[in-house]
Amino acid sequence: MSIKKEEEDIFLELKAQLFERPDSAPLHYNLGLAYARKGQLDEAISEFKQAIAINPGLVEAYVNLGGIYFRKGNIEGCIEQNLKALEHDSDFVHGYVNLGFAYFQQGKYEEAIGQYQKAIKVAPEFPQAYANLGNVYLHQGDLSAAVEKNKKALEIDPNFSLAHHNLAIAFFRKGDYSSALLYLDNALKLGFPVNPELKKALDPYRGALRD
Repeated sequence: MSIKKEEEDIFLELKAQLFERPDSAPLHYNLGLAYARKGQLDEAISEFKQAIAINPGLVEAYVNLGGIYFRKGNIEGCIEQNLKALEHDSDFVHGYVNLGFAYFQQGKYEEAIGQYQKAIKVAPEFPQAYANLGNVYLHQGDLSAAVEKNKKALEIDPNFSLAHHNLAIAFFRKGDYSSALLYLDNALKLGFPVNPELKKALDPYRGALRD
């Protein structure tokens, strides 16, 4: 059975179960996830909202609703939903990480840093928080802090591809092309969608460094 066929079967089964149990928050939530995977964002929003109406403490529903708003370009809506999630569970690390990313997209770097630091406080072994924080420092031009945070992400998860990519950029900007190439190649091996301009800029140094 193909993955697509299996997903469609799960989708139909969820709809059938909801017909029998329309007041089930988990079923509405899971159907929302299924709609999101199919790209039916308005339907996903409806299901997440119904899940929240039935169970206001279902923090995952707020976060995923925020994710849909983000995909639709509604960053303020994304922020609002993640704040609501954190009202219900102040240790929910994904809420802080999502807020950090939303603020980063708005160019509010200090607010983003604050949210990532909160994420690290509640989940010190969550590599995404360190890599995202390092990315903010990268955009601020603080290359040393960017390197430090992304290396911390790799201490936790050596295969965290975003951190490898961030380090490739940081070392390229520092003029350490050997290290930049090392991390770029790691990112490529891990399947990360590498910035083509970075790859193009570093390619001439491959032969030069070997020579």
